[in-house]
Amino acid sequence: MFSGQFGGRSHWNKFGGPFQGRKAANIEEDEAAFKISLYAAGLIKNNFKISVTDDVLTIAYVVPQGSETNQRQYAFREYEPVSFERSFQLNSKVLTDQISASYTDGVLQVTLPKNPDTNRPSQQVEVN
Repeated sequence: MFSGQFGGRSHWNKFGGPFQGRKAANIEEDEAAFKISLYAAGLIKNNFKISVTDDVLTIAYVVPQGSETNQRQYAFREYEPVSFERSFQLNSKVLTDQISASYTDGVLQVTLPKNPDTNRPSQQVEVN
């Protein structure tokens, strides 16, 4: 599903080049919906921006300038929240006006209800 019907658009993002801050994503599919689970631990829910433009779903996270974590003094630092953006081509497979999202336990889950007009089961063709 990921590479054919619903592919990611680019490994580049506007916040810093290839894979900068890229978050891992899983895409599940059931009868009614696609579900994107984006691993994004330790982030602030209100800083996520989710939009659909020209049949492309974009999930972005923006760390505000001068945020509290940028002003702290660290003796040792292995992680920090970074801005990122992921885009997914929807290919008319989703009812975009019914998309929902939640952020729990470090995972952003975006539910994309299937468009019944474009999600039809495959057909078998007999060879004569």
